[in-house]
Amino acid sequence: MSAAVTTQTNHRLVLVTGPSGAGRTTAIKALEDSGFEVIDNLPIGLLDRLLSDDPLKGPMALGLDVRNRDFSPQALQDALHLLERVPGALPELLYLDCRADVLARRYSETRRRHPMEPEGDPAEGIRRELKLFSPVKDQADVLIETSELSPHDLRAAVEKQFAPRGGQSLALSVTSFSYKRGLPQSADMVFDCRFLRNPHWQPELRPMDGEDFEVAEYVAADPAFKPFFLSLTQMVEGLLPAYISEGRSHLMIAFGCTGGRHRSVFVTNSLAAALAQLGWQVSIRHRELNRVATLPGHGPDGTANGEDKA
Repeated sequence: MSAAVTTQTNHRLVLVTGPSGAGRTTAIKALEDSGFEVIDNLPIGLLDRLLSDDPLKGPMALGLDVRNRDFSPQALQDALHLLERVPGALPELLYLDCRADVLARRYSETRRRHPMEPEGDPAEGIRRELKLFSPVKDQADVLIETSELSPHDLRAAVEKQFAPRGGQSLALSVTSFSYKRGLPQSADMVFDCRFLRNPHWQPELRPMDGEDFEVAEYVAADPAFKPFFLSLTQMVEGLLPAYISEGRSHLMIAFGCTGGRHRSVFVTNSLAAALAQLGWQVSIRHRELNRVATLPGHGPDGTANGEDKA
């Protein structure tokens, strides 16, 4: 006599937390866009009722922070233990961290009140909250430091960790940046364009950027550009299927130069155009310019971080 065999699919169950202002709302939205069922700030006391009856039917993300009326380090610890007992769940703690000085600047820029110090100095609320979260941070399965991340970069980091694998498409982000301002933290491949001749030293080109025809023509005329770009496109085109086979859903390619305004912008646009012509979904971001450019008919980009063109 044979018995019927049933199989149960395990789904990711992500608890998202971190200090106020670290980007939890952005991360929750990225998870929702990646196919997670999202429940934000449900009272911790109701989690048992929500999760104890049936196995998960799909990936789920739960957002919790200090605004939750039941919040405490011990309550969060109890919630993690509860998640470990949920049938069909693969529990994970995603902790979004951020430096105190960056949190203070964000509160100053938005003029928001801190939930732990609504009538007083946000800096004191930040200090108390970071102390409260200290034992929680140590338990994180995934920790994303958001101090230097724009909302776009944070979304990319979350998608890289949690987007469903096995999809048919690979979303490509191609970005330019200035080495003076540091590397993009979410970049998968980084290329240095500083070997190309620099339009900055041409007085008539200096006020322009790599999206202007005159600058593009100047950089493209460098004898080193054509062989570099040919090798670059052949390499990237050859690697993309391998990234898909690995299960990647998002890839960021970054090009840097000294100021992030001329050479890296032109090379970014050139590669994005070449890949789009081959049928890839491509979004463009120029970190040091005060705008975001997206190829018509292709994937939307995030929000520029507002840095100047210097």
